[in-house]
Amino acid sequence: MILAAIAALDEKNGSNKTSISKYIESKYRDLPAAHSTLLSHHLNRMKATGELIFWKNNYMKADPNAPPRRGRGRPPKSKVPLPPGIVVSPARPRGRPPKDPNAPPKPVKPKPATTGSEKPRGRPRKMAQSMEEVNGTATTTIVAMATGTGRPRGRPPKVRPASVTEVSVQY
Repeated sequence: MILAAIAALDEKNGSNKTSISKYIESKYRDLPAAHSTLLSHHLNRMKATGELIFWKNNYMKADPNAPPRRGRGRPPKSKVPLPPGIVVSPARPRGRPPKDPNAPPKPVKPKPATTGSEKPRGRPRKMAQSMEEVNGTATTTIVAMATGTGRPRGRPPKVRPASVTEVSVQY
């Protein structure tokens, strides 16, 4: 139906979707309600298969003798045939090359001597205070806080206030 409509309309620059749709509606009276959706689907399918050419918002029949239209982007390089007798080495495989199992191990570099203070980098670990230190007796017993002890992480649970009793007021 679409090819017949384009041939019957016989416009120089091709026929647009609206004119194709009007021609089909005038020629065939009992069309489904989704005619425009079906027409769009079939025009796109015919454009993708090469039966129709879409140019300047118009559809036209593809000329069988015309060269195929090139898409956007850089055109592919033309391949020059090699003379006979030349063997081409295979392409290098993708990815990282595998390690040689027979290669000698690399020498280990010694770490440079640290200069300046001997403190470790970063924030110091949190230390738990012993009960004696909290009470005021001066002992220097500081124990590193273990991960399961002490105060739990996060926000403490919400404490509900004591239940309020209802008081009735009489006048």
